[in-house]
Amino acid sequence: MTRAFKILTLQASTLLGGILMMSIAADIARAAPPAAASVQIGNFTFNSQVLTVKPGTTITWTNGDDIPHTVVAKDGSFKSKVLDTGDRFSFTFTKPGLFGYFCSIHPHMTGTIIVKA
Repeated sequence: MTRAFKILTLQASTLLGGILMMSIAADIARAAPPAAASVQIGNFTFNSQVLTVKPGTTITWTNGDDIPHTVVAKDGSFKSKVLDTGDRFSFTFTKPGLFGYFCSIHPHMTGTIIVKA
């Protein structure tokens, strides 16, 4: 085998290995389910009142009370419509921070989402 052929073989092998690794990484990224968490609304409370998640997590609030509620961020970053019994509202938290929220109909109802990288 000539030196040039050995170099070409090594380069081709390295290139194919790189392509294979990129393909595997893409498959893993596609297969990883998005992060999700839930908050139940019931008895005039948000359960869990404090929830810690990673960036990219989608939180879904579900109204289990027999009266309407809302989910409104104190900083204005998200706001649900009025949620009747069984209605849901989802929001994806993309950046780290502390996000307080409340029910605009019943302001004593409060909760906090902590997003940590």
